[in-house]
Order: sequence, then C-alpha cells, then structure tokens
Amino acid sequence: MNKAQLITTIAESAGISSAKAEKTLAIALDSIVDTLTQGGTVSLVGFGSFGVKQRSARKVRNPQTGQEMLIKATIVPYFKAGKNLKELVDTEN
Repeated sequence: MNKAQLITTIAESAGISSAKAEKTLAIALDSIVDTLTQGGTVSLVGFGSFGVKQRSARKVRNPQTGQEMLIKATIVPYFKAGKNLKELVDTEN
C-alpha cells in the first residue's frame, strides 16, 4: 500500500473526502516527525512505538580497496512493533 492508497482507505473508512483524509494523515505524520526531531517518542498502544536512538561512531573497511574509514555518530529513528501488531502479522501461530 502506498500513501495514495492509504488516503483512499482512510477516506472510505471514515466517510470523509480524500482531501480531509490527506490533511489528517499529513497532520499525524508531521506530529510524529516533530516529536522525534525533539528527541521524544510516540507510543501507539497495540500498534507500536516510534523513537530515536544514538548510533555511535565506528570504523569500517571498504571491501574493494581495503581502506579503513570512520563513520560518524548519528541519531536515527526506529519503530518497534507492539504486541497486538506482532500477533496479527504472525498468522502461522
């Protein structure tokens, strides 16, 4: 499913126009991004949690040249699926 399909699904499920559904989705995503850029977390019980974590600097080796390089420390976003989502996706059990 892509963004356009998600907007259509939201509009049909909520009985609203596609324009309102698109604006609602944009507001929700912007709120998540704003919270993450401030270093916070967003927890949606049963679905999962969005957050950020520090990735430390590390040395790596270029496999073609063998040259050692340093990758700087960065802050990266993550998503951890909640229990309900994990159970719904795991249909084999």
